[in-house]
Amino acid sequence: MKHNHISTGADLAMATVAPTSNNPAVASNHTENSEVKTWRGCLYLRISKEDGDKEESESITNQRALLLGHAEKLPGVTIVATKVDDGWSGANFQRPAFIEMMEEIRAGKIDCVLVKDLTRFGRNFGESGKYIEHVFPFLGVRFISVNDGIDSANKKGRSDDIVVPFLNLISDAYCRDISIKIRSQLETKRRKGDFVGAFAVYGYKRGDDSEVGYNRNRLLVDDPAADVVKMIFQWKLDGLSADAVANKLNTLGIPSPMAYKKLQGLNFSTSFAISGSANAKWSAMAVFRILKDETYTGTLVQGKVATPNHKVKKKFQKPTADWARVDGMHEPIINIGDFNLVQRLLERDTRISPKDGESVYPFSGMARCGMCGENMVRKTSHSNGKTYVYLVCCRKCKGSRIKEDLLAECVKLALQSHIDNIMNLDRVLRFIEELPLKQDEVQKLDGQIAAKRAEMERYEALVMSLYENMESGIINQAEYRQMKTRYNALHADAEQAINSLNREIADIINIGGEKNRWIEQFKEYQNFGELSRRMVVSLVDAVTVHPGNKLDLLFRYRYDYERCISFVRAVGQLHDISTVGTGAVGAVSTQSTKEAV
Repeated sequence: MKHNHISTGADLAMATVAPTSNNPAVASNHTENSEVKTWRGCLYLRISKEDGDKEESESITNQRALLLGHAEKLPGVTIVATKVDDGWSGANFQRPAFIEMMEEIRAGKIDCVLVKDLTRFGRNFGESGKYIEHVFPFLGVRFISVNDGIDSANKKGRSDDIVVPFLNLISDAYCRDISIKIRSQLETKRRKGDFVGAFAVYGYKRGDDSEVGYNRNRLLVDDPAADVVKMIFQWKLDGLSADAVANKLNTLGIPSPMAYKKLQGLNFSTSFAISGSANAKWSAMAVFRILKDETYTGTLVQGKVATPNHKVKKKFQKPTADWARVDGMHEPIINIGDFNLVQRLLERDTRISPKDGESVYPFSGMARCGMCGENMVRKTSHSNGKTYVYLVCCRKCKGSRIKEDLLAECVKLALQSHIDNIMNLDRVLRFIEELPLKQDEVQKLDGQIAAKRAEMERYEALVMSLYENMESGIINQAEYRQMKTRYNALHADAEQAINSLNREIADIINIGGEKNRWIEQFKEYQNFGELSRRMVVSLVDAVTVHPGNKLDLLFRYRYDYERCISFVRAVGQLHDISTVGTGAVGAVSTQSTKEAV
């Protein structure tokens, strides 16, 4: 929607122009003669939700009827135009219908403005006063506010000069009060997890209050759009660039988010595409916005931008800590693991393959130089009719280079070995899961916790008795302080031990359960053939290349892997599980070192 700026300074400058028949000076308006002056009137109507208007009392229809009835009683006033700002706040004057009215006033087509009351004209004390007391008189415009009994052509004296500013001040204060209340209410809703946006993010739709069990402030999955969101994340994980994803969506004829909302009959506009275009195409930026949106994980994030106050509409970005973030408020479309993986990919250098202009090389952003820690870049070399591809340090560190096919082969072998170990680990965990070991382990740890708590109580009692001993003269003040410090330290050690034991209990309970979903990531590739981009980014955290073709391969989920290994070792010391293959236990680290020869 186009906003034009109305400068009161420009309007004041026009006052120096000599009066014309199309724009008579105010002096001629008040000349007493037998003839009735004719006025070209304009009805100005405004309604705003921010003003708390109700349809049945402050509707545009009722305003029009009231003003037309009043205009019929005014001699010489002919209504030539009606300007309506429906749904626009009175806090500022950047309203389309008001701007249009001022343009026609300057053109001499209108010289009388009628409003229901001053609040319909505006709720900004300063701006309203400028127009009513300066701009309109200089332009020879008659101003009429029906309910307030104000008519600039029939001033009753200095009392009108006091009443109008006073009414404007009250209106401005009311607008400020309403703004504060609305801001507070919206912030409360955001913190509660209610969706307060005008339109749901692509892939979701708002709940329908007319349906039983649905809430308009909750997001529901919009299946057709959600399927597109899933494809976008899938393609990104498969190695396609954002631009390639956008081209693919356009080729398939899938409507862009804006076009989709238009097809749904929503009155949606955005600054990211041509306003009003139902044929808006997918772009790389639109794909990036979807890939970075945390809403798809089931987390509702709102309140990212704000305005300084109800008069200044220029938005600013709020600090991340001030955002309203509530987890689990709607059904996720993308699991948190895939979302976090995509964020890692977006942060890395992912150059597009020049061959097809779409795919990303398997090791883009993954390989690092072992000498300086910077990215390795892909270089091609031609010799004797053959093409060789190398990964070299971007800073050209001497000796930090490796053939791409040799790197791929080493990573493939290391991954296969690591996956085999994880499969063995999984079998051991499943075997342990079937034994009555968890209950025994938890009971033992609970006994240790009870003993530590008894220690804490004993130290607390000793600290209490120290003061009595000092008062009785058994110990002096220096001895009191020394012994109190020692007992407090022992108390803190016992408390720390209890926290550690509780973590062990949690780990035992979760071993083999939901927390081991990471194993499924590796099991998915247990019989893989060739390396793919998705496989590398899903299972490998980083590849470090050292001189002499030496590699350090760092796998993902290192903490989870080592936690399970520690658990299996602990159980193995207490119970006989020798009948189960334990090749995973201690057989491999989460960092594999290979030498390519």
